[in-house]
Amino acid sequence: MREIRAAALADVTPGAPHLVEAAGARLVLVRLGDRVHAIADTCVHQGGPLSGGTLSGNRLACPWHGWMYDVRTGQCVFPPRGTAVASYPVRVENDAVWVALP
Repeated sequence: MREIRAAALADVTPGAPHLVEAAGARLVLVRLGDRVHAIADTCVHQGGPLSGGTLSGNRLACPWHGWMYDVRTGQCVFPPRGTAVASYPVRVENDAVWVALP
């Protein structure tokens, strides 16, 4: 894995999805409390942009059909038959958000 600087921490508004494009990947950063999480931007159902979705707690709903993902793990939580989206390790250092990509 390689780490890339994905965003400034100040650019990631708490409680709202934040789209970044880094190293050819579209990622959604979500700041929950003092932690930042990163998942892939594309819903596994029909390719909707998760960055345009609604966040409720730790769940991000796809704007197209409402599939919901846990932003901490990428796991689909609704519907229960759904597949997870990719989730990436994140660290915050010196007000920068770093994401580890494969």
